[in-house]
Amino acid sequence: MVVLTMVVGLAVSLLVTCGAVLRWNEVRYRKKGLPPGTMGWPVFGETTEFLKQGPSFMKNQRLRYGSLFKSHILGCPTVVCMDPELNRFILLNEGKGFVPGYPQSMLDILGRSNIAAVRGDMHKTMRSAMLGLVSSPVIRDQLLPKIDEFMRSYIDNWGGRVVDIQEKTKEVSQLPTPVNCRKTLFSSSFLEAGISLCAQMALMSALKQIASIETGPVSEALKAEIFRLVLGTLSLPINVPGTNYHQGFKARKRLVCILRRLLEERRVSGCYHDDMLDSLLRIDDSSRGKLDDEQIIDLIIALVYSGYETVSTTSMMAVKYLHDHPGVLVELRNEHLEIRKGKSREDAIDWNDYKSMRFTRAVILETLRMATVVNGVLRKTTQDVAMKGMPSSGFTIPKGWRIYVYTREINYDPLMYPQPSSFNPWRWLGKNMDSHQHFMLFGGGARMCPGKELGTVEIATFLHYFVTRYRWEEVGGDNILKFPRVEAPNGLHIRVWDD
Repeated sequence: MVVLTMVVGLAVSLLVTCGAVLRWNEVRYRKKGLPPGTMGWPVFGETTEFLKQGPSFMKNQRLRYGSLFKSHILGCPTVVCMDPELNRFILLNEGKGFVPGYPQSMLDILGRSNIAAVRGDMHKTMRSAMLGLVSSPVIRDQLLPKIDEFMRSYIDNWGGRVVDIQEKTKEVSQLPTPVNCRKTLFSSSFLEAGISLCAQMALMSALKQIASIETGPVSEALKAEIFRLVLGTLSLPINVPGTNYHQGFKARKRLVCILRRLLEERRVSGCYHDDMLDSLLRIDDSSRGKLDDEQIIDLIIALVYSGYETVSTTSMMAVKYLHDHPGVLVELRNEHLEIRKGKSREDAIDWNDYKSMRFTRAVILETLRMATVVNGVLRKTTQDVAMKGMPSSGFTIPKGWRIYVYTREINYDPLMYPQPSSFNPWRWLGKNMDSHQHFMLFGGGARMCPGKELGTVEIATFLHYFVTRYRWEEVGGDNILKFPRVEAPNGLHIRVWDD
């Protein structure tokens, strides 16, 4: 009886203490003018609910508090904005109280000079350098031929196989490590992270374009570290062994080591490689666009990171949606078979062929919308920002808070997209929907994704060769998760055969 009384007393004390802690955390973030909402636990906030429940968490909070509400996610007090007009206002007004506000884990892992973090003149310099690498003329004359050659080679032996597009990694400890960077590169915890064939395709394509890196020891080492790095950017910045943040931060250090060695080898060799890295190293010392080694490394990491996640996931989901919608696949295949007329199997596609892929582009946009590969962007306030004259008039966001510009719900707005749950690429034809003021699939404002054209070219080229060479069917009915990252936890298996 005494023991029971003690247990009950302990349980009651614990409940009272937890309630007091939650109450204290709400009170300390209570400030006049803040939107309504809840803050959760100290330090952790509502990060667990946000990552586990995702869209459901957002919808529930919206029902309770409206389209603008406060929370505490990914280590920061945050105001979540789900209002299209207000989101547009925030993205178009960088410098007027808003700056990039990505989580500390992302800033630590992607580097101080990554284009998502820098602002002002440095952002202009970094963005100009990146745009110079992925402009339409550069894609047409230099990158498309490389992408075409890579895609043809990469998918050449898929026929007659059951392909797990979300295939688990092999024993990563077997991968060789470049000289002077040989440490404990690969740990068993990384074996739990699934990498897809589409992810490998996007990454290997990017490495070839950026630094002419072909399949081999260097590419395998870079690949393993980049996958670790991606996992680390979406985590709490707790640097404890075993956490994704710790793994991602260590991966960055090893990536920097590998890339510094690559820069040194390029300078010593003096050879011409005709790739993005050569373009960055050839910028004249007197030019305002000249970058130092740290900036070049952070720019390379940003190029690989941004392209890898969006290109690979969109490619995978396009295959999924095409399988589930045979009518769309027929239309897409006809477009590409028309392009192949008069070409041999080994003839490459050119810029004119790419520009003629109107329906393919519509399929890519609809895939981005339906899968919601990018859920939103983060900003931070540099001063108290009053939302005067906006739908949320009367609210003030304090200095130093994050704003999560949550664009996912816009993708399912029936006013913009009739029957939003239907996969309908035809909605994008002839209506200039990608010019709509609330179109945010590629971000908005001064930070509109600079690589959107290059990503579209890569996905379109992959689809061109995939649908003209193969037919496929799903085996296993694998489940797809869409938050916080789009992925197939048990793999996405398809049986492929030659057309």
